[in-house]
Order: sequence, then structure tokens, then C-alpha cells
Amino acid sequence: MRTALFLAIVVFAGTLGEISVTHAMKRIGELKSFHPRAVLRLLGRAFRSGWVWLGVGLMALAFYAFLALLSWAPVSFVIPASAMSYVVGTLGAKLLLREQVNRTRWAGVLLVCVGVALAWAGEEGATVNFPALLRGLRWAVLLLGVAPFVYYLLCTFSAWRYFRELRRRPAVLPGARAYTPPVSILKPVRGLDRESHENYASFCRQDYPEYEILFAVSDTEDPAIPVIQKIVADFPERSIRLLVGAEKLGASSKVCKLCRLVHEARYDLLVISDSDVRVGANYLRSVVEPFRDPQVGAVTTLFRGLVERQLGSEMDCVGSSAEFMAGALVAQQLEGIQFTLGATMATTRERLAEIGGFEALANHHSEDFELGKRIAARGYRIELAAEPVWLVFPRQSLRSYLSHELRWSIGLRHIRPWGHRGLVFTHGLPWSLAAAAVAPSAAVGAAYVGAYFLLRLLMAWTVGVWGLKDQVLLRRLWLLPVRDAIAALVWVASFASNRIQWRGTQFVIRDGILIPVHPPRSVEEVAIETSAPLVGAVDQSRIPD
Repeated sequence: MRTALFLAIVVFAGTLGEISVTHAMKRIGELKSFHPRAVLRLLGRAFRSGWVWLGVGLMALAFYAFLALLSWAPVSFVIPASAMSYVVGTLGAKLLLREQVNRTRWAGVLLVCVGVALAWAGEEGATVNFPALLRGLRWAVLLLGVAPFVYYLLCTFSAWRYFRELRRRPAVLPGARAYTPPVSILKPVRGLDRESHENYASFCRQDYPEYEILFAVSDTEDPAIPVIQKIVADFPERSIRLLVGAEKLGASSKVCKLCRLVHEARYDLLVISDSDVRVGANYLRSVVEPFRDPQVGAVTTLFRGLVERQLGSEMDCVGSSAEFMAGALVAQQLEGIQFTLGATMATTRERLAEIGGFEALANHHSEDFELGKRIAARGYRIELAAEPVWLVFPRQSLRSYLSHELRWSIGLRHIRPWGHRGLVFTHGLPWSLAAAAVAPSAAVGAAYVGAYFLLRLLMAWTVGVWGLKDQVLLRRLWLLPVRDAIAALVWVASFASNRIQWRGTQFVIRDGILIPVHPPRSVEEVAIETSAPLVGAVDQSRIPD
């Protein structure tokens, strides 16, 4: 069993290291000149990539495991058996790097498997030893139990580095003029969120020279309409319009409204934000500033929470700051942001047109993720705005919180299947308890549990309290272990269903696409527009079929 364990480390660590380095080099680009200066420039970019260092570390681990394996196993067995790296490498290239693998290569992979099996069968004394097997499983659990600790440290480092650099960075480069092109703020709305008036009002108090705000609801019965009309009356100096009704282009009512909002917007720079978001007065300047660089295709924001004292809401907020935001910062550190978040999706009309507009996303479960993914795939950068926003969490019972978390996890499984599966290595609480259960001594078991609490709280404090200044997380850090236990159970449950309930409608998700269980009407029939000068004016014209 010792031989099998070390051979697995050689194969999997070595192959994953090679895949990590390959991913980094594909992002860096092809070396087209072998001039020393070009080679050094390429090496400089490579060694600034987190993927390269991850790959080097994994390959170093594989090399030392290989040396250890040779210290007791015959080389005539080790070399053929390590050929399994060809099998794992081909699978990784297909599933992770999206390479095309033809039938001839698959046949070669099958032959390698047969050869490794023959080499293993020919090893002297190769028998099934159940006590050794159990010992091997115990060491596997102890080894895998360290994976969440590595993840917590990576999150802590990523947050420390990002926020340290952010606080050292000047808001505007010395000598540069303020960059303030006109902006259209687009807000698709359905129903009332907690403190909706104050959320909307915060967008009307921006320290920004020229911008408009467009709201869109589905029908004249939406309870948000009186609140929006009051916003229009409270801020007559702002250009605010209310649109009612949108052509049904797909299953997502939100995206259908966004399609109309984009069409009605006056300006080319579009800032989209969910209705439960609240911002500071400098929000627009923070979001717009990165667009000074033409290589920036979209901007998004981190967020912190505002909640009432209710267990479900507080756990949702704690998880968002301590886990969701941490994952975004790790992505930013390792490969750059390749998605946007619903709290802010900012882009230009030109970049949006390049990916087919929101019309191309009308059936997607996570339009924010798809928007950033498609813009990044065209070679543009996705940047984080310097100023985080507030997410005003709704009143939630524990049951509604569990339902929300399950819906989110099922959606993630469909839009990022391998990322969702990889979450198994980030659930520190169950791994620590499993490691403590099989540990060779009580001291080792206590060390695992203690390391979980220490590193988990350090990560949450660095990301949410020190970085985002999230006061809810500061007060409710003790909820983290409870939230982690629930998150592990929700992750397991997410594999059992493809059906979700979203905004009162049942959907089945397939490959990230929303399929209504009961098909909706083809068109939202009524259209109303309200502007600041004409509060309450009604346009009775219908949207064309």
C-alpha cells in the first residue's frame, strides 16, 4: 500500500503540475522569437504567474515521491507503473484544458493502462493486504485533510496581497485627469427588497458629473413601482426612467429586462447592479476608473453585507464575505478575474455587442458569470473596482437560507462543474473531523481540529474584517463552523437534483441553461415609461410581437 500511495503522488502531482504550467503558458502566449531578450521577457511573465508556481510545487512533490519510491521498489516496476501519468495527463488535457483527443490517442491510453496492469501484476509479492489497505486509507485521509488548510492559507495570502496593494494605490494616477465619461446605470427589478428606497437612493447620491438611472420591472403590478416613483420625486435633479415590460427572449426575466434597458440607455458605458445593492458616493468613479485602459472589458465589485439580526440572514452574510469573496480573490491572484458578480457588472456597449448582447444570455442561470467569462475569452481583462459595495440581505429563516444555498450550489455545478467538484478539498470542517477520527494519536487529532479553527478564522478575518470592513462578519465570526457544516451538507445534496425554484418559477438546469418546468408567456405585454420631468406619465403602446 505504501508503494501505491507514493505512486499515486508521483502520477497525480506530476501530471497536475504539468497541466498547471501548460495552462499558464497558454495564457502567456507563444514564444515567437528565440532572441535572449524575448526569452527573458517570457520567463519573467511566467514566474509572475501563480499557475507556474503551483505547477512547479506539484512537480517537485512528484519528484521527491519518485525518489522515495525508488528507495525500496525495483526500477523495472516503477518506470512502467509511472506511465499512468500519460493516462492522467490525457484526461486532464481533455477535461481541464479542453483539448481535442482523437480515437487513436484514446486507444494508446487504453494500451498504457493494460501495460501498467501487467507491470503491477508482475511485481513480486503483489497481494491484497487488508490491514495495509486500511493504513493506506488512514494516511490518505490525513493527507487530504491538509488540503483545506492549504486553501485557507492561499485565500489569506491572496486577500492580504490584494488589499495591501489596493491601499497603497492612488485613487487617480498623479498628473492624470479625472476619467468621467457619462454612464447609464441599469437596474432590473422584481418585487421589493429590504430597504429598497435607501438602496435606490444611494445611486442617486453619486459624486459624478453625468449619469442616468434606468429601472425596469415586468408588469404594472410590481410593488417596486411606487418606491421607484418616489425616488423620481425625491431626486428631481437626476435623470431617472422607469420601464415596465420587456419582450420575452428567454427563460430569465432579469436578462429580458436587461435587453430592453441596454436598448433604452443613452450612454455607451453601462453599469448594471442588482436591486439589493447599496453604494457609497464614490461608487461610480471607482467603477469607471479602470476603463481608462482600453484592454479592460468589464469591471465588477466585491461586496460586504448589511443584515437584520436573523440567523439565516447572518449565516448568508458570513458565508458571502468569508467564503465567496475569498474565492474571487484567489481567482484574481492565480489567473485573473474571468467573471463578473451581480453586485456590479460594468462594461461598454461595444464589448457587450461583441459577445452577442444580453440576448445571447437570456436562457442562462448565471448571466453575471457568463458575461465576464465571454468578455475575458475575447482577450479583455476583468478588473475589480477599488470600492466594495453593500449587499442588503433579505430577512431569511434558516429554511429559506438552506433553499437559497442549495439553489446556488446546483447552479454552480452546472456553470463550473470541475470547480464545484473541487470544492470537496475546501471543506475544512468535515476533513478535520475525519482526520481526527483516524489520527494515530489524540494529539494529532487535536492538531487537525485546532488548525481548522485557527486558519479558518484567520482567513475570514483577513478577507472580510480587515479587507472588506464587514461589521456583520466581525460580530458573527463564531457562526463560521456552523455555516461550514451546513455548506458541506448542501454541497453533497447539490448532486441529487437539477431542479431549482427561482423567483417563484420552477426551472431545470442543463449545462447552465434554464429550462422552465412550465413555459412562460412569450411576451410581457405592457410597457410604461416614467422620467423625472414626467412623473407618472404612461405610454400605453405595446411591445411588438
